[in-house]
Amino acid sequence: MDRQECLSRLGGNVCMKSVVVVGAQWGDEGKGKVVDYLAGSFDYIARVAGGHNAGHTVIIGKDRYVLQLIPCGILRPKQQAVIGTGTVVDPAALVAEIATLSKAGIDVKGRLHVSNRAHLIFPYHRELDKAAESARGANKIGTTSRGIGPAYEDKMARRGLRMCDLLEPELFRKKAAHVVAEKNRLAKGAYGADIDFSHEVEETLKLGEKIRRYICDTAELLNRAMDEGKSVLFEGAQGTMLDIDHGTYPYVTSSSATSGGAATGVGVPPTKIKHVLGISKAYTTRVGGGPFPTEMPDLDAKEVRERGKEFGAVTGRPRRCGWLDLQVLRYAKMINGIDSLVITKLDVFDTQREIQVCVGYKYKGTPLKEMPALAEEYEHVTPEYKTLAGWNETTYGVKDAAKLPKAAIDYLRFVSDFLQVEIGMISTGPERDATIVPAGTLLARWL
Repeated sequence: MDRQECLSRLGGNVCMKSVVVVGAQWGDEGKGKVVDYLAGSFDYIARVAGGHNAGHTVIIGKDRYVLQLIPCGILRPKQQAVIGTGTVVDPAALVAEIATLSKAGIDVKGRLHVSNRAHLIFPYHRELDKAAESARGANKIGTTSRGIGPAYEDKMARRGLRMCDLLEPELFRKKAAHVVAEKNRLAKGAYGADIDFSHEVEETLKLGEKIRRYICDTAELLNRAMDEGKSVLFEGAQGTMLDIDHGTYPYVTSSSATSGGAATGVGVPPTKIKHVLGISKAYTTRVGGGPFPTEMPDLDAKEVRERGKEFGAVTGRPRRCGWLDLQVLRYAKMINGIDSLVITKLDVFDTQREIQVCVGYKYKGTPLKEMPALAEEYEHVTPEYKTLAGWNETTYGVKDAAKLPKAAIDYLRFVSDFLQVEIGMISTGPERDATIVPAGTLLARWL
């Protein structure tokens, strides 16, 4: 459909392609690869939430990139990358990431845009994060201790400092002086740490000089682009079950990890977002504490962890591994409005003789029709499994669905039928081209 035909069909409204990519599990689903794969078909790639606790790994040929803040689309030569209002930005992490990309020959000038309303992470946020997590003892949440939670706390308490503050140094110093004095008292009174955070103000201003050229009103930028017919890919962080409102609270992140967070995270109306793409592994993982009904026994988990290289891209922490949980995916589909699903790491199951799939929960012998709200209840649900045949053949690097083993196709069809959603993409390896996009799917039409 050309531009004029599109305009006529929509009564004058500009035709645009806008898709939100969300994790459908507990994060680490492979969103980085998927966003990178799709990015070449979009004009703008916008990060909507989270901070530099989200490591998105992209492998292109022999090169491996781990991006924590900047959207994966920056690895494409012409795409624009946006860090939205819903994120929290550590200036030191952002400067370091820009420098790393520069060394790899990727110039972000003119292509990177950082919201002037995004909140800042200071070193004191990191220190307080570590102190708070340590104080929890056995009840640790599993935070990365990168200051994400404390930064969002300050945002909600209306004492946060934002990217726009860096553009006015004198005003920044005045605002920061009040906040720093409070943090000094908090560190000493709550955690017994005699720390003076005053020096961080000037350090942050120096970092601000290196990133001020990228700071702008990204809501204006994206809305104007969409009104002109430009396409936007919204990149989420973490996963649905880590969402601050809809996840396994309190074992969650501090931001909105669902599709609803995309609108507020960049400042576009929900009516401008057309589709939601959910990402799920062929199995399930999670990091840190919290309920995990389908967690595998140690021996099975060890094999999956090693085959899937299930270690955090940012922290290096080993991930807990479990069977695919269709109750989680059903919930994620409902909460996000997922209309196409990506299955990643299918090849990890190449050695499995049998595969368990969770198709329901029971609590104290009674089937559950809804997702438990209480983490304490969720920890004691009993999963009901369906046993499917494994394929014992390699799927690594397969690019044609017709070349997949029959049992692998049956596995994917079972998931699709249970959830009543298309499988729009299958990933058979970490490389960009180890990807299958079945013809006729929504996702195939986006490319």
